[in-house]
Amino acid sequence: MLHIIEAAGWPIWLLIATSVLCLALIIERLLSLRPGHVLPTRLPGQALDLYRQNKDTPEAIVRLAARAPLGRVLAEVLANREQPEAYRVAAIEDVGKDVAYRLNRYLPALGTIAVIAPLLGLFGTVIGMIEIFGTFTTTGGDPAQMARGISIALYNTAFGILIAIPALAFHRFFRTRVDYFLHRLEREASALDRLIARKGEP
Repeated sequence: MLHIIEAAGWPIWLLIATSVLCLALIIERLLSLRPGHVLPTRLPGQALDLYRQNKDTPEAIVRLAARAPLGRVLAEVLANREQPEAYRVAAIEDVGKDVAYRLNRYLPALGTIAVIAPLLGLFGTVIGMIEIFGTFTTTGGDPAQMARGISIALYNTAFGILIAIPALAFHRFFRTRVDYFLHRLEREASALDRLIARKGEP
């Protein structure tokens, strides 16, 4: 590995830093976007029980909101249960926007890495080509320097592509997962809100 880094020249360090950041973002999102972390299966039933048993005190609502993104949305429904429907819906939508922002956190950075990694590889390729052309003189070229320039160009190009592929794949994967989570959050919040609206009807 050290031999490859040495052969790839100094531009490879930009790609190494990018790859470390990419890996850290992927691990963080894998942990944060677990279905059990975002959408605990028992949480809707627990929120419904709080409402039916009149145990939805401010303290219980705060605990519910702290458990998961789903809990935060359901807690907002319960917290505004006595408000007019338009006010309640607006409050739920505001919280939903904040939850969506948090679920999408770092995904733009991952998408940016997928774009700039090949460009960094291309930058290394240009540096390698400069070294190759720098070896030519009126008397000929240095084969060792030409070989180094070629290795810099090829290693950086390959490493840039190698970073971009998983970055793009995980970016698409996480976007799809977030869209699914937001769909489920909206459904669960709407179901609880409709139940409260029916109970409030004369």
